Amino acid sequence: MSISPKTALLEEYALVGRALSAPARLSLLEQLAQGERGVEALAEKTGLTIANCSQHLQQLRRAALVTSRRDGKAVIYRLTDAKTLALMDLLRLVAERNLAQVERILRGLSGGQDAPEPVGRDDLAARLDEGSVTVLDVRPVDEYAAGHIPGARNTTLDDIEAILPTLDPGREIVAYCRGPYCIYAHQAVATLRKHGFNARRMDGGLPEWREEGRTVKTAAL
Repeated sequence: MSISPKTALLEEYALVGRALSAPARLSLLEQLAQGERGVEALAEKTGLTIANCSQHLQQLRRAALVTSRRDGKAVIYRLTDAKTLALMDLLRLVAERNLAQVERILRGLSGGQDAPEPVGRDDLAARLDEGSVTVLDVRPVDEYAAGHIPGARNTTLDDIEAILPTLDPGREIVAYCRGPYCIYAHQAVATLRKHGFNARRMDGGLPEWREEGRTVKTAAL
């Protein structure tokens, strides 16, 4: 028996929903938001086996959330387009608005305190032009090297306490990381505020900054 056009449409929409239903696949999308990557690099970044990583990527590709190309024997993946990034952010917003556990987890990252409002990207860009803010990129060094906000200084969470003496206590600090699902900036801000610094995170991450057409710099490893 044939199905109705409405049911056929809903089946296709559900395909996208199912692709987003595994934490591992959300983690892969977060990595691909930083830039295109091969299967081995994605497996290493996410802690998945290569076989498991490939299976998850195939599901994302079936839902047209990612595309792939061959580079010799390697298969390189990337997000299909900016709409995938927007969908990731919308998923986060709905969860933060409606799921109490999400709020509890985020409050825990801030030591049980209400986190300060994030800095908008337009505001941050203006303040960078003024030279009135210190920006910290708290992603791993390879991701920083592949692309970062001009003027941003790279540090990891493991190293952040070591750089505290080099930071100006009278200057606001803004931290950013990977985007919708990354918690590094939350953790960095909590550490900085614990030590008396005026710190906030940027709204969004490097992928959103880049997608808006803003300048991104690269650096040698």
